[in-house]
Amino acid sequence: MDARRTWQPPRPAGRGRADHTAIVGCDLFVDGTVVESPGSAADLARLREQARATDGAFVWLGLHEPTEAALNRVAEVFGLHPLAVEDVLHREQRVKIERYEDVVFFVMHAAQYLDHERVTATSEIVSTGFVFLFVGPDFVITVRQGTVMELGSLRADLSSDPQLLAGGPWSVAHAVLDRLVDRYVDIAGAMATDLDATEAAVFAPGTPITVEQIYQLKRQQMKFKAAVVPLHRPLAALAGEHFTDLSPEVRRYFSDVADHHSAAMEQVVAFDDVLNALLQARLTQLTVDQNNDMRKIASWAAIGALPTAIAGLYGMNFAHMPGLESHYGYASVMAVIVSSAALLYLLLRRAGWL
Repeated sequence: MDARRTWQPPRPAGRGRADHTAIVGCDLFVDGTVVESPGSAADLARLREQARATDGAFVWLGLHEPTEAALNRVAEVFGLHPLAVEDVLHREQRVKIERYEDVVFFVMHAAQYLDHERVTATSEIVSTGFVFLFVGPDFVITVRQGTVMELGSLRADLSSDPQLLAGGPWSVAHAVLDRLVDRYVDIAGAMATDLDATEAAVFAPGTPITVEQIYQLKRQQMKFKAAVVPLHRPLAALAGEHFTDLSPEVRRYFSDVADHHSAAMEQVVAFDDVLNALLQARLTQLTVDQNNDMRKIASWAAIGALPTAIAGLYGMNFAHMPGLESHYGYASVMAVIVSSAALLYLLLRRAGWL
């Protein structure tokens, strides 16, 4: 028999509570109003039973980097599917949305823009992490991996708006996705500013920017793109007809989030073309600079070769050569060397080689 399908979360010995050190927020809402906020001391089983027994009630549980034991306890209380629990524990997952009976499971990339004075060859511009979301009929569970996106301020904002939270667990899911996408939009705008500064530096006289700096910006853009683009399909599913149990009003809210995400995604995808063009332009500039250097070297070599050739002829020690017997022979040869070199310099300068 498949062990993955018969797996059951381990039950703690006796009635001892699980490790709650991962709990960063736990609230029981009734009709959008907080009626209990036990925090990390929450008795999850009791809160879940209260939510089940009360109309318009749900539990919002927030976890940050839970241990396997803590997550297994949460899975036992809320009936989370073992495959979803496994995805959370293994962290490196693709962005997706899956339904396990009456529980919907989200995997999302969160992103954060890191302030910096200028783009260098080692600049870290974007930091990413994971946000997992479980949405059930009477609970919503948020799990964060990393420190990229804190949800404490979001919880406080929503708790002060009972009318919004009266929509139940899906209102929290919408708020989390909306905050996530708004962060994408902000980061895309900040990266556009970096891109404009880089573009100006590439085409500025005496450009100080290097290929390594442009490539680092491209690497950071690719990291951000990997976080943003995969969320398109889950949002389209929420805004479409795939989730028939969602009301048209809820789908309308998710459609608005999907529109904002599409705008950010299009901007991020467009960065690819701009960065590729800048990288190609900088490489072309380097090639042109190298050609100019080679022409200058060749020009000075030609100028130096002229007196060398004349001196070489007179160094052959033939008995009969022009000017050997003349009192002004040496001065005449030097005048020819200098004037020839000066004429060649002027010709090469006019041709743009010097």
